[in-house]
Amino acid sequence: MKATSRRGIVQISEVANALIDPVLARRAGINTMLLGSWEEIAGAEFAECTRPERIAWPRRASEMTGEGGGHQSGVLTVACEGARALFLSHRQGEIVQRINGFFGFPAIGQLRIVQKPVTAGQRHRPKPRPLTGEAARHLDDLVSGIEGDALKAALRRLGTGVLGRRKTPR
Repeated sequence: MKATSRRGIVQISEVANALIDPVLARRAGINTMLLGSWEEIAGAEFAECTRPERIAWPRRASEMTGEGGGHQSGVLTVACEGARALFLSHRQGEIVQRINGFFGFPAIGQLRIVQKPVTAGQRHRPKPRPLTGEAARHLDDLVSGIEGDALKAALRRLGTGVLGRRKTPR
């Protein structure tokens, strides 16, 4: 969805991120880009069982003494479910490298892993009902020209979710 401004069309996500990022940065030291890219950063092995929570930046001596100082890396607190925390701790160096590659500079020096449920706040969505009849044929026609198998499967899932919604009486 897009909104308009004097400069032209602006994505709603950009407007929302502009509003949310300062709040997240103040309260948790995290930005929405990190949260949105966490699945890629953590990899398939840890994407579902981990969640970045906050970045603790060390206080610089220069803030207290007024002297100039260099950048100091922060500590990223990551929530991790159960026994997966042990595996995450063994792969900590790799994850830190991926995070720093994402930021483009050595922003994170180490991870602080806390064991807690990650999926508790997420709503479970029921699987869409399978399409039959005319709706299934229509969806097949729509995706028939797509060459990539992964893209075709993703569009088929999306189409099934949209076309298979149950109509609620008003």
